[in-house]
Amino acid sequence: MTAYVIAEAKHLDTPEVRRYRELAQASIALYGGRYLVRGALPDALEGDWPDGNRMTVIEFPSLEQAKTWYASPEYEQARATRSDLSGRRMLFIEGLAQQPD
Repeated sequence: MTAYVIAEAKHLDTPEVRRYRELAQASIALYGGRYLVRGALPDALEGDWPDGNRMTVIEFPSLEQAKTWYASPEYEQARATRSDLSGRRMLFIEGLAQQPD
């Protein structure tokens, strides 16, 4: 069943963040993932969205594959380039097996 990784983080454009993006993109592709949304600024019609925070949505073939990517040495290398990861959120969720009636 398809799974999604949804990440929210403060938008920064520093050399370490650019390196993270490069390494993360390569690791995501290596583990069968693909970006559906990358670095978007959501339009919050209900509730609040923190100023300057961006959203990324990545699709994987399965939740197991998404978790394998997250624990991979390739993604660990990407995470190691960043010193500011404590303020971000990353959620892993399964999609629907079929659309509800």
